[in-house]
Amino acid sequence: MKKLIVGLAGNPNVGKTTVFNQLTGMRQHVGNWPGKTVERAEGHFDHGEYEYDIIDLPGNYALSAHSMEEIVSRDFIVDDDSDVIVNVVDAANLERNLYLTVQMMELGANLILAVNMNDFARKKDHIIDIDLMSELLGFPVIEINAKTKDGFEELLSTIEKVAANPKDSSEKLSYNNDIKGHLFEIQEFIEKDDELLNVPSVWTAVKLLEKDTIVIDKVQHSSQGSRIMVEVDKVSKHLYDVYKEGPEEVIASARYAFIDGLVAEAVSKPNVEKETMTDKIDKIVTNRILAPFIFIIIMWLMFQITFTVGAPFQDIISELFTSLSVWVSNFLGEGLLASFVCDGIIGGVGGVLTFLPIITLMFLFLSVLEDCGYLARAAFTLDKIMHKIVGLHGKAFIPMILGFGCGVPAIMATRTMENEGDRMLAMMLVPFMSCTARLPIYAIFVAAFFSDNGGNVLLAIYLLGIVVALIVAAILKRTLFKGLSTPFVMELPTYKVPSVKGALLHTWEKVKGFLKKAGTIILFFSILLWALQNIFPWGGSDPQMSLLGMIGTVIAPIFTPLGFGTWQAAVAILSGLAAKEVVVSTFGTLAGMEEDDKEGITHLIQNSFTPLSGFSFMAFTLLYTPRVAVIGAIKNETNGYKWALTMCCITLVTAYIVSFLIYNVGLLLGFG
Repeated sequence: MKKLIVGLAGNPNVGKTTVFNQLTGMRQHVGNWPGKTVERAEGHFDHGEYEYDIIDLPGNYALSAHSMEEIVSRDFIVDDDSDVIVNVVDAANLERNLYLTVQMMELGANLILAVNMNDFARKKDHIIDIDLMSELLGFPVIEINAKTKDGFEELLSTIEKVAANPKDSSEKLSYNNDIKGHLFEIQEFIEKDDELLNVPSVWTAVKLLEKDTIVIDKVQHSSQGSRIMVEVDKVSKHLYDVYKEGPEEVIASARYAFIDGLVAEAVSKPNVEKETMTDKIDKIVTNRILAPFIFIIIMWLMFQITFTVGAPFQDIISELFTSLSVWVSNFLGEGLLASFVCDGIIGGVGGVLTFLPIITLMFLFLSVLEDCGYLARAAFTLDKIMHKIVGLHGKAFIPMILGFGCGVPAIMATRTMENEGDRMLAMMLVPFMSCTARLPIYAIFVAAFFSDNGGNVLLAIYLLGIVVALIVAAILKRTLFKGLSTPFVMELPTYKVPSVKGALLHTWEKVKGFLKKAGTIILFFSILLWALQNIFPWGGSDPQMSLLGMIGTVIAPIFTPLGFGTWQAAVAILSGLAAKEVVVSTFGTLAGMEEDDKEGITHLIQNSFTPLSGFSFMAFTLLYTPRVAVIGAIKNETNGYKWALTMCCITLVTAYIVSFLIYNVGLLLGFG
């Protein structure tokens, strides 16, 4: 079979990843969320006599060298041996989407334009003449529907034709004669150097005028480098004298002039744009005064429904594991093997799995909020608040919101940020967002002390994480990360009704990850804790005198000022460094081993904590050092341990201070 390498490129939130999933059958998460893909994904499928390699590139608005996602896309188009680039665009927002198209035309890419979301364009009375647009651009334009796969067969057959007869897409690109003439002056020097001819000379000329650092470095190391840079400086000065703007602005204006002419010819629009349903909803949801309250109400409803609906199912699963433990105990009798199965495995892993209904509901709600487009509005809302309090702009809010799901992809999402200082600061703040791994910890304390106000307590914990992140950001912005931030520019996606299949699929993917963790990391640490308690019983039958108890006893005094200075709590916190769910499995394992505590985790929690110290413990587990995987993600993203260790110190100190204040102020106010 013939092999084709095809790249999917486009702006964020144009349905590019949906096209990728439909073609390859892979279940990459598709969110109604700008910048969802922060690194390229690869999939494979066969069509006719062709074997396809499809590369889903990060969503970009441009091909500059400002962020990692832009560099990933540009490197693929420039350096990788792709046969075709399929540029997916949003039919309702062509002017914005075509800016990236024009930059790929400058690169001479072998292009196909896939026009998606045509139903939204038609609702706005935008009528696109596909044939005329194709004629004006000089390469094929195909109308598709990513959700229903309409137009996919035509797209694939066009890919195969275009791959067999590649064209230089820069041929139809035209700027005004003055700019074209000056670009040609630079091109003449570039074309004298064979080292620079692996890409069209017009693209290199444009990038030099735009002060692209990567291209400048490449040119300076070429044989004609000094002569080319002299010509670039001369042209830059001339353009400024004529237009009173820098060459970057002049080039951008030339691109938009080309786009405006193209759209004026090929797209029919009403004189007055119709107000869409998204516009009407956003007048309320993103209102400067109402938005924060709407965010809090939505979060409160999510937590309230999660606990109200999930609690009965949680009780059923808890009863099943209790019955299973009793049956195993009766079957095996007394002894080390029965203890291993009942306390080490069922008590540890089962203690976490009892919270599966609550976790599933939380995943479902987050998937629905993401797919419908609200989470992007939440980030927009937080931006307004944090800009005033912290002075932090940029895309820091997207990773923070993603941190409610999992810290690792949230850390990776900081790649979308252009400003390196903002990127590092965002990494320091992500661990303060309450990821779903912490949910089982909250659930056991809610069940023990706050069953009548579970939703309120959970909302308070999540808001505590946001407030603490604001305070820490304000401090760090004035110390470690001084300087101006990149302005916040973010597309608010169109509201969509989430598909039932999509929401359930996303939920299952996350639940599957949780179950996998329960069968690996949590199981391993449950067995390890049981072994430290039972295989090394240095103190006879007293659990505190086992190796595990002695470790906890040494650490426990550190946490006494926070209200939970017991060895059990100390061991649970230590084990949480592996994964936050292990905190619950630790309590589950310990509950099964306590001779006087056979009623389960809830009984152990009530014996070891008060409501006040329990809330202090919840706050500490929210804020202290995240799991090892998050530390590793920061290390990988920053190419060293410096910032990973800095984050560990910041979160640990912050957690201790906040928990200390909660407990001791609570005592002063009479909540002890």
